[in-house]
Amino acid sequence: MTKKKKLIISVGSAMIIIFTIVFSLSYRYLIEREEIPVSLMSNIKTSADTNSGNIDKSEATYDDWNYTRDDLQISIQKVESGSGNDKVTYYVADVQVKESSDLYSAFAKNKFGRNIIETTSSIAEDNDAVFAINGDYYGFREDGILIRNGVAYRDTAAREGLAFYEDGTMKTYDEISTSAEKLISEGVIDTFSFGPTLVKNSKAITNFEGVKIDKNMGNSSIQNSNPRTGVGIISPNHYVFVVVDGRKEGYSKGMTLNEFSKVFEELGCTDAYNLDGGGSSTMYFMGRVVNNPLGKNQEREISDILYFK
Repeated sequence: MTKKKKLIISVGSAMIIIFTIVFSLSYRYLIEREEIPVSLMSNIKTSADTNSGNIDKSEATYDDWNYTRDDLQISIQKVESGSGNDKVTYYVADVQVKESSDLYSAFAKNKFGRNIIETTSSIAEDNDAVFAINGDYYGFREDGILIRNGVAYRDTAAREGLAFYEDGTMKTYDEISTSAEKLISEGVIDTFSFGPTLVKNSKAITNFEGVKIDKNMGNSSIQNSNPRTGVGIISPNHYVFVVVDGRKEGYSKGMTLNEFSKVFEELGCTDAYNLDGGGSSTMYFMGRVVNNPLGKNQEREISDILYFK
């Protein structure tokens, strides 16, 4: 074989390898693709029809930080502590609803799948939300138990999960010890797969050494101070949502998981769970983003939200 032919073959092989790598990365992280749910339960509301409810908001009273009507009460507080490089700014939303059915979840573009993304505020507006926070960015990974509005979309156990029940309670659980079908039979309407658990039986968890999270280039620690989003429960249908800003000197450095878990304990939560953080951490209320994502007022596009309308 001549040198010229060898060169052509080598260059061709290299191009095929590069194309394969680029396509694989694009398929995983960029190419939008809708997927089919594991199962579809009858007589259960889905994210695609959450706009169809007959909710009368005409009797609501509200301002920039509060919202009250017969079936929904929301009170948001901005909290600042420390100063200089140690300053932390975060937002606490106390939410009480009349029934568990008033708690909703929604997918970006109302589609389930990989790399289907929108900002928290866009998803919230599409679903007529009064209040919303970012979810677990389920579309970034292929595992975890995923139940939304009573529909099982994914059933691949992987980590500690969070479950919301039709009786208005919220519990964390080990995905490996159960299944989507079993959870639905027990009254679960929504699950989130991110973690870790922050509070259990009214006690803050502080042993987070070794806790890691999925990232683009494998798993990595999330021990340092970071923007964070979490949800806790005080009693049935009484929730607390906390969004911590971070990575902006003089405004907010973020929180460690230890610090974050302590916030929920001090707020009186019996259980609390960590959702997707970093640039995803966003709190939406009455048509505006309440917090300052990454200190840049720039929302990250994500897969899903948790909301009230």
